[in-house]
Amino acid sequence: MQHFYNAADTLIDDVLAGVSALTDVRIAEPSQHLRILVRADWDREHHGRDQVALLSGGGGGHEPAHAGFIGEGMLTGAVVGGLFASPSVDAVLAAIREVCGAAGCLLIVKNYTGDRLNFGLAAEQARQEGLAVSMVIVGDDIALPDAPQPRGIAGTLIVHKLAGWLAAQQIPLETLSERVEAALPRIASLGLALSHAARPGEAKAPCAPELGLGIHNESGVRRVDPESASEAVETLLAPLTETLAARGYAAPYVALLNNLGGAAEQEMQVLAASLLVNRRGLALSGVIGPAALMTSLDMQGFSITLVAADDDLFSALAAPTGAPAWPGLRTPRAPARFTPQISEPPVPEHVERDATVETLVRAAIAVLTESRQALDDLDARSGDGDAGTSLASGAEAVARRLDAGQLESARPAALFAGIGACLARDMGGSSGVLLSILFTAAGAELAEGDNLAAALAVGIERMQRYGGAAQGDRTLLDALIPAVEALREGGDLARAAERAREGAEATATMAQARAGRSAYLPESALQGVTDPGAEAVARVLQALAEA
Repeated sequence: MQHFYNAADTLIDDVLAGVSALTDVRIAEPSQHLRILVRADWDREHHGRDQVALLSGGGGGHEPAHAGFIGEGMLTGAVVGGLFASPSVDAVLAAIREVCGAAGCLLIVKNYTGDRLNFGLAAEQARQEGLAVSMVIVGDDIALPDAPQPRGIAGTLIVHKLAGWLAAQQIPLETLSERVEAALPRIASLGLALSHAARPGEAKAPCAPELGLGIHNESGVRRVDPESASEAVETLLAPLTETLAARGYAAPYVALLNNLGGAAEQEMQVLAASLLVNRRGLALSGVIGPAALMTSLDMQGFSITLVAADDDLFSALAAPTGAPAWPGLRTPRAPARFTPQISEPPVPEHVERDATVETLVRAAIAVLTESRQALDDLDARSGDGDAGTSLASGAEAVARRLDAGQLESARPAALFAGIGACLARDMGGSSGVLLSILFTAAGAELAEGDNLAAALAVGIERMQRYGGAAQGDRTLLDALIPAVEALREGGDLARAAERAREGAEATATMAQARAGRSAYLPESALQGVTDPGAEAVARVLQALAEA
């Protein structure tokens, strides 16, 4: 299975079934085999008496265009063909008949041969029936500067919004059409894609980045090789700004950032940041998106539309609409910032130090630092391969505080509290937090007068409470709990180290982990592999016993 589709021949109908069930539209009876959607509240005799109806459409596979832009303030309806195929003349004519009232109907058509012909013939036939119909053709793609028929892409949505705003003011059809036509030179779009769109049942074919790759998989104008999102944005902005400048339109512009279908949300946000802080210093008065607006199935790419918006066009883009897919116009601004209140580990004015205790601490630091690679290798077999690195970074952070004279080694309660604060701040990850809980809770118990073993037992209980793990779950607790039990029974560090080693080795025979990343691995991946956290505890206890 390459995609979450049902069948190739029902793809567009399945898509429109979802759209029609979840938005305020009416859809043509499936038995008619015409894919037409119109505003649920639209009545041609009532609304269409004074307000021009707006129809657009084209091939399927570009969703949410165009059905997602049906709503008050945008389209009255949309006509959809097959995958990347124009709707039939019959479908367009039926849609005109459904929505066109006395005020007339404007067809907004992307500049592709099939769309021009089929919408155009339907318009002619509708006029013969006495209906007032006009048509505007959108060719906003500047990928081929000298193309006699530039393609219509995401800039078509700007036209939807402008026409919808004008229609809501009950502008007459002829005037509305003229004002839309006059705005077309103000709109320029260009796309860049890392892959072609994969049709249903097809695997995604390898593809070099292409500038101007068409939304129907038409070849791009040239291959490009941007090394970053910022470079990709610059690759589009340069010709876009040059084109608009040549037409006599200067910045600031409104930018529409469109996901062509397969770009991840993270990619789109990075592209948005790159657009806002672009290398050209281009001023933007508004941004639409980032969002999937005019897509091409799963094409991994994006397009930028720049709009030289005059006051009317800006007002149109900013106006509210009931169209569910329109993301709205946002005004760029510098991020509002605040300074978080961070708890700095307390630095005592006078530090009492104990050479014997510091020898033990440095022994633990040394073994964790030396074991970095071995523990990472263990973790790579049962987790994400960074256990050793995380523990070593925590150990090194403790070493820095010890070297700076910021740990009170002569006072166990203060020492444990200091180590806990250090690990919480500098170690990171779940293991850093868990070990910080252990040391912080144990330090608090030591301050109340408990002995070390009892304090560690309380620390373990807190680890279990917040972490959710228990002995037998294949974690560091399988080595730590037996070691602390040995101390509570009166054993020395050597006995605690023996028990820790036994517990660590037992994790290699545990069939299933119940905590940590290894809990998501199959039994076969865990057999014979010692848990890296338990192994680390065993190594530290052995180092302490030998110090």
